[in-house]
Amino acid sequence: MTGFSTARLARVDTFLDEKYVRTKRLPGTLTMIARGGEIAHLGVTGMADVERGRPVAADTIFRIYSMTKPLTSMALMMLVEEGSIALDDPVHRYIPAWKNLAVFESGTDKLGYKTRPVTRPMQVVDLLRHTSGLTYGFQLRTNVDAGYRARRIGEIEKAGTLDDMIAGLADLPLEFSPGDAWNYSVATDVCGWLVQVVSGEKFEDFLHRRIIAPLGMVDTGFHVREGQGHRFAACYQPTQAGGIELQDDPATSSYLAPPSFVSGGGGLVSTASDYMKFAQMCLDGGRTASGERLISRKTLDLMTANHLPGGQSMAEMSVSMFSEAAYAGVGFGLGFAMTGDSASTLMPGSDGDYFWGGAASTFFWVDPAEDLACVFMTQLIPSSTYPVRRQVRTMVYAALDD
Repeated sequence: MTGFSTARLARVDTFLDEKYVRTKRLPGTLTMIARGGEIAHLGVTGMADVERGRPVAADTIFRIYSMTKPLTSMALMMLVEEGSIALDDPVHRYIPAWKNLAVFESGTDKLGYKTRPVTRPMQVVDLLRHTSGLTYGFQLRTNVDAGYRARRIGEIEKAGTLDDMIAGLADLPLEFSPGDAWNYSVATDVCGWLVQVVSGEKFEDFLHRRIIAPLGMVDTGFHVREGQGHRFAACYQPTQAGGIELQDDPATSSYLAPPSFVSGGGGLVSTASDYMKFAQMCLDGGRTASGERLISRKTLDLMTANHLPGGQSMAEMSVSMFSEAAYAGVGFGLGFAMTGDSASTLMPGSDGDYFWGGAASTFFWVDPAEDLACVFMTQLIPSSTYPVRRQVRTMVYAALDD
């Protein structure tokens, strides 16, 4: 027994179908819930590919975008465990061209920037907790992120390589001095670069060998492999009329071939069952289902503690309008957001649960206090379009019956 009400769990799928799928707000959904090491619920609604009439299935492959970040962060923390790199190391120790990074004061990418020195050098921990001063071009907020767009830095499906990104960032100013604020950014892509530099192994090979393969995540990778295309979902974007339109056709998607830019911040495709293996490993304190230890229980505790300076929340420290940063009571660890004060979030949950989501509205969370994990999959960009994550989370906790 997993301690859920079957009737209340059924409400989740009914709600998603009636509110989002039948109204053509979402193409389809998949909700997988585990508790006590068992799958308590697998619910599917709607279509993986509306144009071809292909329904969502248990083995549908989704673009998980930023749900890549926890895996990349864990890969880097494996190297921290081994003494190969430390959280307080200056990043320029591994990227010498970044030694003289400075903070933006004025100017543009075209005309040049006026800058000031950083208060302190960027540290490895700043990359993991998004206090590095880096940004994303899609923030559409400052002259610095405009520079990212002009140089196409961090654009997963568009241009360049990881090497190009690292070199390009050496010529751009930081948004703020490291540690002074929280800003969602390409920092986790940089973590992937550090894994590569420190391990002496290609980042994608290290990730596969140390995490993906031991967990048996057979459908997870940086592209959809040959023979899997019929399982790959289409991705959509909202229309002004309130419906959806195709954003990325699975038949012609760039994800059908290995990428030039291997993005530790957002490059993976996966299935719900694959990602649940990662989430369950986290619940099991760093061990796989077969008993192999991937990471120490204490390292995982460190990763899921709030690392924002002074114990602040993302809402207090964020300089951008990123959706998850709006939640009071939510801090950020080393690769995961975490709930520091569940009452302040105005959502059910537990202090110490941790989570993150992807640009196409995917989402997962892990709640050690309840021995619970949930993976939610759909494909709609941007993830801020609807409050579906909050709604699913509320309904899953409402289904507890023990």
